[in-house]
Amino acid sequence: MTTPAIHLDRLRKSFPGPGGTRVQAVDDVSLVVHPGEIVAFLGPNGAGKTTTIDMMLGLGRPDDGTVSLFGESPQDAVATGRVSAVMQSGGLLKDITVEETVRLIATLYASTRPVSEVLARAGIADIGGRMVGKCSGGQQQRLRFALALLPDPDLIVLDEPTTGMDVEGRREFWSAMQEDSSRGRTVLFATHYLDEADAYADRIVLIRDGRIVADGTAAEIKNVASGRRVSAVLPGADAAEFLSIPGVDDVEIRGDRLTVHASDSDQVARYLFGHTEARDVEIVAHTLEDAFLTLTTDTAGSHA
Repeated sequence: MTTPAIHLDRLRKSFPGPGGTRVQAVDDVSLVVHPGEIVAFLGPNGAGKTTTIDMMLGLGRPDDGTVSLFGESPQDAVATGRVSAVMQSGGLLKDITVEETVRLIATLYASTRPVSEVLARAGIADIGGRMVGKCSGGQQQRLRFALALLPDPDLIVLDEPTTGMDVEGRREFWSAMQEDSSRGRTVLFATHYLDEADAYADRIVLIRDGRIVADGTAAEIKNVASGRRVSAVLPGADAAEFLSIPGVDDVEIRGDRLTVHASDSDQVARYLFGHTEARDVEIVAHTLEDAFLTLTTDTAGSHA
């Protein structure tokens, strides 16, 4: 069997809370990611994503459990350049140029890809002479990506990698990630853009309250949120009227727009056409966002 790119075994991590209590940020998390996979690591704010990623990268120590990357400790895997990360913020000097930043970081490794290559790969070759402080948020994120590519890592961990990028920039970024994955590079990313997870991840892992609550393909995750949404323009709609239809789970009314969540969308549609003057009727399958909300709605309070 191939050694996993990431192996988390029963990780636990807590932090001091109010009144001498402990807040359980990560609670018995186990995960295996194989080389070449693109995995989206999703969860609401405070679910434990960042704490788990920090332990994965050796930036934090678990209270219990183990982390191995390609069979090595996180510290060893990072030190040898097998693992790189793109974080949301920090780590950039504003008063030197983009190219100078990459050349400076390159001196920290025994061997790296050519500076010109990683600049081009990150789509910032044309701004190499620009001061980092003069770069937009999206350009600075691309610079972090270039830095992560320097050691030609086997695993790249991305925390909100496309924050600040425009639509075209996001598309180019993920095209590069897919190409790298096809060559064997493993990618694990956290994002608030659920469309990115849906479009580009081979696998989606959902975490809530420090525990993994779902792990599968986008299609498998979406199946958790069963049923469909029926939407129509119906002035004066009565929510109670539609809640009485068998199989209806929820009804939303915003202005003249009625949205019905139901396990039997055909029955709702028949009622709309046969008993109302509804128009612009649409029936759509549940999205990844629907499944995300179903699986990660936190009724027990948030964690760090």
